[in-house]
Amino acid sequence: MLTTILPFLAILIVLIVAHELGHYLTAKLFGVKVQEAGIGYPPRVWGFTWRGTIYSINWIPLGGFVRLLGEEDPSDPQSLAAQPAWKRLVVLASGSAMNFVLPILLFAIAFMIPRQVAVGPAFIDKVEPDTPAAVAGLQPGDVILQLNGEAVKNVQEVGRIIRLNLGETITFTVKREALGGGSQVITLPVHARWDSPSGQGPTGIRIGNLYPQFSEKESFPPWEAIPKGWTATLDSLILARNQVISMLKGGSAPDVAGPVGIAQATGEVVEEAGWQVLLDFAALLSINLAIINILPLPMLDGGRIAFVLLEIARRGKRVAPEKEALVHFVGLALIIALAIVITYFDVLRVIRGESLFR
Repeated sequence: MLTTILPFLAILIVLIVAHELGHYLTAKLFGVKVQEAGIGYPPRVWGFTWRGTIYSINWIPLGGFVRLLGEEDPSDPQSLAAQPAWKRLVVLASGSAMNFVLPILLFAIAFMIPRQVAVGPAFIDKVEPDTPAAVAGLQPGDVILQLNGEAVKNVQEVGRIIRLNLGETITFTVKREALGGGSQVITLPVHARWDSPSGQGPTGIRIGNLYPQFSEKESFPPWEAIPKGWTATLDSLILARNQVISMLKGGSAPDVAGPVGIAQATGEVVEEAGWQVLLDFAALLSINLAIINILPLPMLDGGRIAFVLLEIARRGKRVAPEKEALVHFVGLALIIALAIVITYFDVLRVIRGESLFR
């Protein structure tokens, strides 16, 4: 139980505190009054006041919060609503911005920690008939050397590059054993489908490591890990985009999980892959949090940003504060209702012994 709860709480606190830190720093920068900055949620355990802001530690350890003066009411000159539109947009967007930046650091740290990586190129174990791979001429036994000119050394790298290039033609460079002995290197263009039948994948191949029993420790110095962290974050954003497009084109929808489901998944990651990959998992959760929070949904930052953009489109004419507050209240009620439904199915999945990953 502790192996599930502790890493989940640690990840949640880091992600939400980073998010709220973005709001806090930009609000302070623009002279917006921060009424309270807290770790955890009330009731309060302990706190102190410094320069007009209450800094608190609270009983419910599910992240943190920043309470700004007048988010809808512009009557006080230090309120958020009293600031120019561009300042409000910066303050509101800064939380998600922090959750987009944090994964770069998390991925970089993960790349610096030694971990076991499969060694040996991937090979094609099976080619499904009437698929892009079959049409292109790929065959079982082909060893994959490069994809789009990038050398690949294991199954994970092959899968990553294919998923990054959905909807495009990928250049496969493979080594094939010749009938009379020896081998030849062949380059074939293979289309990666957005929507593929279950079990076939985008290209229609099943792959495995040629030498699955071999692995080596891999780690990188900071000057290499940071660029890799940047690349991994960009790749994750592209993968998220491709997942949405694939779903709209008829592919399967991603699994949805609430706090219980994420806690379960966190425990499974630690149990099956160890603490080292927890940083990768946290980075992916941070990106998901950033994307969800920036969507134009009432009560979330994206919903508040939508009201500011509407004000700009109306040439400075604001929506009445009480009407905006009502919209956010309704949005909060819907979010809570959705969270209850998702949690119900999360609990059922845990009781049944099912997993988000299978």
